[in-house]
Amino acid sequence: MIHVTVWNEFRHEKQDETVHKIYPNGIHQAIADFLNPYNDISVSTATLNEPEHGLTEDVLNHTDVLIWWGHAAHGEVDDAVVERVHDHVLRGMGLIVLHSGHFSKIFKKLMGTSCSLRWREGDRERLWCVNPAHPIAAGVPNSIDLPQEEMYGEFFDIPAPDEVIYLGWFRGGEAFRSGCTFHRGYGKIFYFQPGHEEYPIYHDSRIQTIITNAVRWAYSPVKLAEITCPHVSAPEDTMK
Repeated sequence: MIHVTVWNEFRHEKQDETVHKIYPNGIHQAIADFLNPYNDISVSTATLNEPEHGLTEDVLNHTDVLIWWGHAAHGEVDDAVVERVHDHVLRGMGLIVLHSGHFSKIFKKLMGTSCSLRWREGDRERLWCVNPAHPIAAGVPNSIDLPQEEMYGEFFDIPAPDEVIYLGWFRGGEAFRSGCTFHRGYGKIFYFQPGHEEYPIYHDSRIQTIITNAVRWAYSPVKLAEITCPHVSAPEDTMK
């Protein structure tokens, strides 16, 4: 069983009627709803206003993959919680960062760069799969047309990804590395760009499949209790 925690700052859904109509129970619950039916996935949620943002040591100890959506309140995330999540990723917890989570404290800490990009309001996006053999792309068309999405464009200030799986192309001609994987320590990370709160992106079955695939890809059955530098004895000389 893969234990997933979906984290969302849960602000836009309460403050903006347009967003509320699309995600009446929050983006986190919309994501949990499409993950829950799978027999190999168990889902819980956490939000910014909960004590310790819902990401206590106990919660993270029981989380195999953490999904992160943030936008308006990156600065309100406590640094101690960021350190805690960072430690768990290094020890083997998977992390999926969605849309404007690119500018979250945890993603910037893991990337070691500004994670800045170019953006503008809504545009049509065509999402191209450039790595169709990757498990995150399994069962998904080679291209996905999104009638409305916030434009994210290069330059995207991230380290060179381990793999680029999706490229986004926008009507204005901009291109973007929309689906990228990274490894940090023992943890796997997937950044996925689509998901602006004003559009029903997470109700799209193709996007749901990508995120579900990413959960399974990011899962590791082994998670270290702590990061250490163990002393090892030299092997006996078996060469004769």
